[in-house]
Amino acid sequence: MAHRLLSLHHVTATVDDAQADLDFCLDRLGLRLVKKTVNFDNHHVYHFYYGTEEGAPGTIWTTFPYGGRGVRTGQIGAGQVTATSFAVPAEAIGFWRHRLSEAGVRMREEGPRFGEEVIGFDDPSGLRFEIVGTRRDHRLPWTGGGIGAEGAIRGLHSVTLTIRELEPTLRLMTGMLGYRQTDEAKGRVRLTVNGDLPGRTIDLWIDPDAPPGVNGLGTVHHVAMAIDTEDEQLRLREELVAMGLGVTPVRDRCYFKSIYFREPGGVLFEVATIRPGFTADEPLDALGRDLKLPPWEEPHRPSIEAGLERVRYR
Repeated sequence: MAHRLLSLHHVTATVDDAQADLDFCLDRLGLRLVKKTVNFDNHHVYHFYYGTEEGAPGTIWTTFPYGGRGVRTGQIGAGQVTATSFAVPAEAIGFWRHRLSEAGVRMREEGPRFGEEVIGFDDPSGLRFEIVGTRRDHRLPWTGGGIGAEGAIRGLHSVTLTIRELEPTLRLMTGMLGYRQTDEAKGRVRLTVNGDLPGRTIDLWIDPDAPPGVNGLGTVHHVAMAIDTEDEQLRLREELVAMGLGVTPVRDRCYFKSIYFREPGGVLFEVATIRPGFTADEPLDALGRDLKLPPWEEPHRPSIEAGLERVRYR
């Protein structure tokens, strides 16, 4: 059966320097730091969550800064999220061209895509970002980052997955995962879930000759989709396992619960619950201020803090 996914939840990448990542996401993109914690699988590395005011699903960009820890530079390619797109008002595209140019960020004019203007650029780690101007996004932006409501990022617009073969991925996504195909252009198929809106969109870029993606600095690790309840998540897991896909047990990420699996094209998918959200361990007005650890890591707080790079941010 098709399961009712609600939207994108978040996108997670491996980046280089922690301070450079904070500076770019907060000062250049104007996002909010909604959680400063650690990689639950490696507590010597930060995990930063960026988003709008409360870090609503569909607005969240997250990073693991692995610079200086022996992790190689990755290769962007097949089996990966190869572009992460943020939504802004259509009238703000000129503002973003000027803002990025002033900061010395090199841009790629991608041209219109399905009726919306797109600017491409890279972050300091080499990750491929896009700004998409849209008239279809009515989510409230975060304006505490110094960008007014008329220009601020509304959240994720979409992600682009690079795959070598369309049909196996399309079959899974339009079948059990409940997506529908809403547009198509040369080499690109657009899929949406729970309505054709920004934050609910995944593009498939089909390139039979794409080099294999290699995880490392400057690559996206996974894309997460939102599901409403833990019961729905468990039912989806059971059916994915019955299909023969390798799915992790449910993992407690404190702010949501997650399962992970690779779709047929090799991209790592996560399905994450909506609750409890980022206010589970700090109030809304204080999100991102202090280092938050999962309860099982609290006994190790002194050694964890001693091993983390000191960072500064507003």
